[in-house]
Parts: sequence; C-alpha cells; structure tokens
Amino acid sequence: MYSFAKYKEQYRANLLLALPVVLTQVGQILTQVADNLMVGRYGGDDPTPLAAVSFGGSVFFILFIAAVGVALGLTPLVGALYARKEHERSARLLHNGIIFYTTLGFAVAAIQYAITPLLYHLGQPVEVVDMAIPYYHMLVYSMPALMLFFSFKQFLEGVGNTRVEMVVTIITNLCNIGFNALFIYGNLGFPEMGAEGAGLGTLLSRILAPLLMLAYFLNRSQYRAYLKGFSPRSLARKDIRALLRMGLPIASQMFLEASAFVGTGIMMGWFSKEALSANQIAMTLGNCAFMIVMSIGAATTIRISHCYGAGNIGELTLAARASYHLVLAWNAFAALCFIALHGWIPTLFTSNAEVIAIASELMLFAALYQLADGVQNVSVGILRGIQDVKIIMPIAFISYWLLNLPVGYLLGFTLGMGPSGLFVGFSFGLSAAAVMLILRIRRSVRRLHAAA
Repeated sequence: MYSFAKYKEQYRANLLLALPVVLTQVGQILTQVADNLMVGRYGGDDPTPLAAVSFGGSVFFILFIAAVGVALGLTPLVGALYARKEHERSARLLHNGIIFYTTLGFAVAAIQYAITPLLYHLGQPVEVVDMAIPYYHMLVYSMPALMLFFSFKQFLEGVGNTRVEMVVTIITNLCNIGFNALFIYGNLGFPEMGAEGAGLGTLLSRILAPLLMLAYFLNRSQYRAYLKGFSPRSLARKDIRALLRMGLPIASQMFLEASAFVGTGIMMGWFSKEALSANQIAMTLGNCAFMIVMSIGAATTIRISHCYGAGNIGELTLAARASYHLVLAWNAFAALCFIALHGWIPTLFTSNAEVIAIASELMLFAALYQLADGVQNVSVGILRGIQDVKIIMPIAFISYWLLNLPVGYLLGFTLGMGPSGLFVGFSFGLSAAAVMLILRIRRSVRRLHAAA
C-alpha cells in the first residue's frame, strides 16, 4: 500500500537533482518556443518560414539525438565510480569523453552536411526545403561545440552536480533569444535573415556553452583536478570501449524513438505545409512536457547509478518507484493542460486559420500518450543507472519502427484520419515501450536483490 512517508525522502532526493535539470530543460524549451514564436510571427499568414524551421530541425535532430545518446553513456559510468570514490578513473573517462565526443561531433556534422541534397527527396514542398537548408546548415555547424558541452555536462551529472548546466543553459538561451531578435528581423542594423537568422542564433549560443563549462572547471579546484594531465594522448582504447558499450545502446534507443517523431513530421509534409507547421506547434508543446520528463529521467539515472555503485539495492528500488510517482503526476497535469488549452495555444504561434485548426486537434491526441511517454522515459533512466542498456535498443525497434510508424501511416493515410492518425501512432508505440521496459526492470531488479 502506498505511503507518502515511505517515499518522502526519495521524492526530496530525486527532486533536488531533477529541479536544476528541469530549469535547464525549461530554458531550452522556452528558447525553442521563442524560436518558433518569432519565426511564426515573422511569417505572418505565410506558414513557409515555420514549416522550414520544423523540417530543417527535424532532419538535423535524427543524427543529433543519436550523438547525444552516445554521450549520455558517460553519466552512469561516472556515477558508479563516484559512489565508490574512484576519482582518478572518473578523470580518465572525462578526458576520453572530451576527445571522443568532440571528434564524434565533427564526424556527425560532416555526415549531416553531406546529406543536404537528400532534403529535396523527402516529399516536402520545394519552397519549404529552399528556406530550410540555410537554417539546417547553421545547426550542423554547431555539432562539435554541442558535443563538447555534453562531455562536461554528462560528467557533472555523474558526480551529482546538475546546477552548473542549469546556469550555463539559461545564460546561453537568453543569448539565443537576443541573437534571434537581431538576425531574424534585422534589428540594430543587422541583415534580416528570417529562418536562417534563428539558426545563426542557435549556432552562436551553442559555441558559448562549452566555453562557459570550461571556465567553470578551470575556476573550481575540485573540478580543475579532474582536468589535470589532460592531453590528446589521453585517448585509451579501454575507456573508449567502455563509453561505447554504455553509449551505443542508449544512442540506438534515442535514435529509434526520435526517428518516429521525425518520420511523423516528414509524413506531415506529405499532407501540406499547413499540416507541417501545425505539427511543429504541437511538437513544441509536447516537448515542453517531455523536457520535464527527461529531467526526472536524468535525475533517476544519477540516483540509481549512485545506489548501484554503492550496492544499496533497497534504496535503488525506492528511488525508482519515487521517480515513477513524480513523472505520472507531471504527465497527468500536462495532459489536462493540453486538453483545456488546445484551442488557444496555437493562436500564439500563427494567424493562419488552417494551421490553428490542425494544431488544436493534434494537441488533443498528444494528450493521449503523455502517461506512457513518462513511464517509458523513467524506465530507460533506471536501466541506464543499473547499466542494463543492451535491451533498450530492440524494445525501441519494436515499439517505434514496427508499431508507431506503421500504425500512424495506416491510420493517417490508409484509413483517412489525416494528421491526427499519425499522432495516434505515438500512443501505440510509447505504450508498448512502457510495458516492455517495466517487465525488463522487474527482472533486472530481482536479479540484483538475489545477488545482494
């Protein structure tokens, strides 16, 4: 039977870690909202600029999220070492992470740039693709700086410090909004760049982020010690293999999940650019809810990795359950907000009546998958924390590629539900992922109890 007193300390511990991450994610999503509001208002009744940002961002997101997934593998490894006070080993992982992840950022950027001609072969209106490419290129140029930032960010999360990323993200996001005001509209004598200006603002703010992180490390003795002896020659096959063993399954899971959302966005363009713009509005609001979920999931990984490293399985179980309670409460609230405000929120982004009507309907269907989305994300966070990550890729493949996308296509095109049918596909995929991940966790935790 549920008892608040039993979980009170777990809620407090989880929230202390999660709240700075929440503020970090809120800052990021507010910047995305600001981007879309400013680009949408720039376009007025013309949905093309907003559709271009939606399409360019979606294509960029596929490989971006896979690269970030690789970097997320650093957190549970450092978390377990930190609990065992193995600081020298943690430092070696940080050194290798900085070199490897930044190199990966350059490699991913090269691939993203090389596939630019493919954007014209994804069934989107030509005028949307023409406007999307300059914006897309700005995002591509930001990849190396972004991966360097994640090297520092994921290490700090591993040692339980989530406040620094919050401060850095808030600073850079405020800069991003200021850059947008200059470059989108051409204020203070700068050229009017429209959608491309939003991309330039993002690029400049992402270059600033790792510089601020590095400055923090160099100005704090306890973190400066982790950088001692850093050299490109620090690269070690053993450490890279450890990072890849943990990071690749996480990256695969995130790629498969993201590809379902990106694939849905591309299929939206097959209906019309109005549907594509409406999808961008609905997904932006969906991301507002999901970023809070991601924060709880990140805090869950940190807490679970510390409990796992210390061999405290009883505490691990309580921390995991507390995270489920928190995320279910949040997603229930988010779903109610989507339902109550579905007709008003889209009017903030555009004055196009058709875009508003489609977006209003999509928000109702987004409310349907909120609870399942929260459960599956926290479940992945738990599995990362106990370093049981190999299973999450096949679960993601079944959920998103064999269920989500096919069901969405069937309902949206074959059965004639239109854009709303594509969103119903999310409910099938996310619910399947939630169920399979919970079953895996129950099995893994039983094994940990038996071993203890």
